[in-house]
Amino acid sequence: MCAAGWRMLSLANIGLKFLKRMEGFIFNWKFIMKKKFTALIVDDERLSRKDLVSLLSDFPNIKIVGEADDVSTAVKAVEQLNPDVIFLDIQMPGESGFDLLPKIKTSAKVIFVTAFDEFAIRAFEVNALDYLLKPINPERLAQTVNRLNQPEEPESIEFRQLNYDDRLFLLIDDGMKFLKIKSIIYIQSAGDYTEIFTSDGISGLTLKSMKEWDNRLPNQFFCRIHRSTIINLEYVDRLEEWFNYSYKVFLKGIKKPFVISRRYVAKLKRTLG
Repeated sequence: MCAAGWRMLSLANIGLKFLKRMEGFIFNWKFIMKKKFTALIVDDERLSRKDLVSLLSDFPNIKIVGEADDVSTAVKAVEQLNPDVIFLDIQMPGESGFDLLPKIKTSAKVIFVTAFDEFAIRAFEVNALDYLLKPINPERLAQTVNRLNQPEEPESIEFRQLNYDDRLFLLIDDGMKFLKIKSIIYIQSAGDYTEIFTSDGISGLTLKSMKEWDNRLPNQFFCRIHRSTIINLEYVDRLEEWFNYSYKVFLKGIKKPFVISRRYVAKLKRTLG
């Protein structure tokens, strides 16, 4: 091979080495750019907490800031540490992991970690990010941690249909709260949010659209009376005729009546029988 050929081959090799280095740099940079999350582990078993701490040590973007072995300790830890993520056992002496949720005011993502799979459906009904079974599979844990970096899934109208006796665990205003479906008196549109008013005294904004509520709420109990309002029929006190073939609907416990637009009057009358 001539000198020029050797020179070109050397330059090509240098270029390949440079690209490989850059490849590693790009990969590491993406890894570094992952958001950091603070985590709280709640589990009554010390060995289970120790195992999870060990597994999470493989993820530089997870920083464990505290541990708790029961619900009361966890409540204090959440208030003091304000974690981004809570790894939560379900079955614990005294109160369960589900009992913790209504006692804390946090927007932390909840990941249930338990030896029992019969709680899976209820876990997702309270908007848990994930549900891990003990003993924890490292690959499965990696999938869960990766989900922390993913944006929220786009709205879908294919959510499970709600029953009247169901409960949802929602971010309302700035805190997570249990919402009994049958306690909802009415829901109103508020821009990108909806505002909920209940008989339990819960009210506030949540990031759910009117479309989602309209598709998920049981239609034998809830009715849309306006493009911006859904009411619970169990709270209807009376209807009064208004002008231009529209009506006013009065709800129990609510002073101000709602106007039913003409397009929804017939539907409401059919529903009320």
